Amino acid sequence: MASGGRPSGPAPSDGSRFRRSDGKRGRARRERVDAAVAVVAARTRAAARRIGQVPPPPGPFRPGFWRSPIRGPWLTSVFGLLLLIGIPLLFVTGLLSYASYNPGLSPLNDKTPDKGVLGFYLFSWPTHPYWLYRLTQGVHVTLGVVLVPVLLAKLWSVIPKLFEWLPVRSVAHGLERLSLLMLVGGVIFEFVTGILNIQLYYVFPGSFYRLHFYGAWVFIAAFIVHVCLKLGRMTRALRSRSLTAELRTDLAHTRPEPPDPDGLVAAAPAPATMTRRGAVGMVGAGSLLLLVVTAGQSIGGRLRSTALLAPHNRDPDSGPNSFQINKTAAAVGVTPALVGPTWRLEIHGHGPARVFTREQLLTMPQQAAALPIACVEGWSTDDQHWSGLRLADLAAEAGMPGAGSVLVESVQPRGPFTKVVLRGNQIHDLRALLALRVNGADLSLDHGYPARVIVPANPGVNNTKWVHRLTFRT
Repeated sequence: MASGGRPSGPAPSDGSRFRRSDGKRGRARRERVDAAVAVVAARTRAAARRIGQVPPPPGPFRPGFWRSPIRGPWLTSVFGLLLLIGIPLLFVTGLLSYASYNPGLSPLNDKTPDKGVLGFYLFSWPTHPYWLYRLTQGVHVTLGVVLVPVLLAKLWSVIPKLFEWLPVRSVAHGLERLSLLMLVGGVIFEFVTGILNIQLYYVFPGSFYRLHFYGAWVFIAAFIVHVCLKLGRMTRALRSRSLTAELRTDLAHTRPEPPDPDGLVAAAPAPATMTRRGAVGMVGAGSLLLLVVTAGQSIGGRLRSTALLAPHNRDPDSGPNSFQINKTAAAVGVTPALVGPTWRLEIHGHGPARVFTREQLLTMPQQAAALPIACVEGWSTDDQHWSGLRLADLAAEAGMPGAGSVLVESVQPRGPFTKVVLRGNQIHDLRALLALRVNGADLSLDHGYPARVIVPANPGVNNTKWVHRLTFRT
């Protein structure tokens, strides 16, 4: 101890006092923040309780509004299982259809130039087998139509969920509701735009290709989230009841399913007027009927006459040229004057351009190929017998026998497919022709007179009609 009773050692510095003072103020601030957070949390819980006590509005938001005794997790899961199989196949065949345009080859081919990473799957579209696009697009369109009754039944089975009260109960519940909104909106958008397109009813506020492509990605993202959230419940629901037993249950013995946490089972079910067997059978019959009136447009043969949903009155002529087209020459502004005696074919490549009349082209060695035309709308023709000049021979004529691509240009004055770029593998396939004749006759004007491209497995719109210039490139 020092004199005067003061403790020995150095006196505390001003910095020490400041640090103690700052520490006290910091603790006080934290306590005030914690208290404020607690108050906000309490008020939020109280508000949530008050909102939760608000009765649902009248109509479909009331639990007693939905009274079907057959609605429940099992029936929903049956329809969901069919969509779980069908929708991925739709998506994959849709991606294959987009890839068949070779959008990575040229901006002219790319109808969705802002696709970014969504174009990761692109690859060189093959020419073998020659009916490949006819198969993949036929499956895509036919399956999409056939799934319509299943989709409607699935939406019917879960419609009480769309009117759930409260609409959002938590952050997690809100995210699930958002994914459900994207799922329902996306699937309706994709099916409606697809069906309008296959009927050649172009009422879109922009390019169908772009709208359908981006809509598919939004929908499939929501679909994946939904599957991840519901797969376990779907599996348990399917195991909860025997399919065989349900298909044997008559109306007198049809009973509601036990109450479920999702609220699909009616709180006050009405007497049964249809069995689950009847519901499944009605959906199956609807899908079968749509298959019969759709599939023939891509399968061909005798079934072609049953394809009532396929666009009709599109056979522009009789005789050798009497097979389907999408648009007539008049519809796209191609007049006889554009393809009359003054028409010339220009071939560009290495050295000066070569220019030919149609008569000169007909004197050159003619080759033949039997190929169909298949379009994005799902329809296709049977194999037509084309004759003309091989694209490979024309590439050699241009001084570029090893050409890696060719720009094909039409005299068509308007439209999105007046120009297209073909890949090297398409040029060098021996069945790839600049066709001058079909089925033993000159091309009709509607089928591309005086010359058109025909390439194996190529989408119909890329088989350019009314060609007047070929530019071969390395």
